[in-house]
Amino acid sequence: MEILTVISWLLIFFIPATYLFFKKKFSYWKDRGVPYVEPKIPFGSMQISTSMRELIAPFYKLKGDFPFVGAYMVTTPTIVATDLDFIKDVLIRDFNYFTDHAIIMNEKDDPLSSNLFTLDGQKWRTLRAKLSPTFTSGRMRFMFPTVHEVADKFNETLGELLKTQKTLEIKDLLARFTTDVIGTCAFGIECNSLKDPNAEFRRYGRKHIEEPAHGRFVTSFVNIFPNLSNKLRIARNHRDVTTFFMGIVQETVEFREKNIRRNDFMDLLIQLKNNASIDEEDSKIIGKITLKEVAAQAFVFFVGGFETSLSTLTFTFYELAKNQNIQDKCRDEINRVLEKYDGKLTYEAMNEMHYVEQTVLETLRKYPILQVNFHPEKFDPDRFSPENIKLRNSVSFLSFGDGPRNCIGLRFGKMQSAMGLITLLKNYRFKLSSKSPNPLVFSTKSFMLSPEGGMYLDIEKL
Repeated sequence: MEILTVISWLLIFFIPATYLFFKKKFSYWKDRGVPYVEPKIPFGSMQISTSMRELIAPFYKLKGDFPFVGAYMVTTPTIVATDLDFIKDVLIRDFNYFTDHAIIMNEKDDPLSSNLFTLDGQKWRTLRAKLSPTFTSGRMRFMFPTVHEVADKFNETLGELLKTQKTLEIKDLLARFTTDVIGTCAFGIECNSLKDPNAEFRRYGRKHIEEPAHGRFVTSFVNIFPNLSNKLRIARNHRDVTTFFMGIVQETVEFREKNIRRNDFMDLLIQLKNNASIDEEDSKIIGKITLKEVAAQAFVFFVGGFETSLSTLTFTFYELAKNQNIQDKCRDEINRVLEKYDGKLTYEAMNEMHYVEQTVLETLRKYPILQVNFHPEKFDPDRFSPENIKLRNSVSFLSFGDGPRNCIGLRFGKMQSAMGLITLLKNYRFKLSSKSPNPLVFSTKSFMLSPEGGMYLDIEKL
């Protein structure tokens, strides 16, 4: 009985004390007169039971004179920026105060997590400077034939499938295309995902994207308590996914160092592994990069290039199926420019297809990859005409970020998406089918924006 009495008294004091603790912590924004989303014990304003779009929407409803809305990550005060000039300050003007992504990195237990996206401070600055030459327009021109070759194989695969069916789930098909493009350009490996949907590269890529290593509760815990998560040795990535990509990179590096040089992403990483190319202060900090760091950069390039282009192309074809007039306008431009280049799709020809690029950008506006930007629902590529771009704030479109930490691979992402779009629109018409999503529902499992249940469309060969 004495033990029960002690426990009862502890509970009597513990529950009120906990309540008062959270009440005190949750008074931060109220005390400062800042609009805020009402927090809930114990997770604050960032509840884990909703999708990212549902999570962010309440903050924009509170937008007022303040350039941001207050929030709580558990008990830590944080903000959601809602004013474009304030966003420009954070991303560009005052970047030196907001340099890091504040995402967990654990190189020892989770080597693939130590990549350009998660690195911070001087190490990020130095590595960014070293990797930037990989994504110049000159490098894109060199990689263009490789992407073109994969797109031609994609066209052949689709043509074969249409001999027996007209309604196809295009998200998986597009995933096989983007997997083969990234595998070839980043690793110099023919993944053969278009021929074999269960090819190893595709299988592990799909597992990483579609089957998170942890449930939403653990993932939220990792994001909220990064230091504790590192001490508990919690890894973001599946162990077998890590083992596979580490093995692929090691084999590729060993083969390249003995046999071949290529002007691609992996070749630059190998140079950085063998030479600290930036001298004086920066080199003393980072020096040569290790094989684990090579693998981490190749992995983030794979994930970033594979999933982002996949999502963009999936939603682009969906919108073009809904808006046949826009689809026709894209196809007319493609045929007109190709006629100028004797029917050959070259790097220069692709860059002259401005309306196609506007269509891709409009998809990224309406369907932002990371689900945290909200804009009008009407699909209108003319928003990205040169005239309309001049009329608006430069940070009103942030699908590639802005400032020093903008997407380093934006040129490659645009090229890959444009190549897939041009190749297929030239040869096929896309229409909504009875199996097309209506209404469109977004997956709550994927960190990046993705349609629930895939994307079925009717495809007609021209």
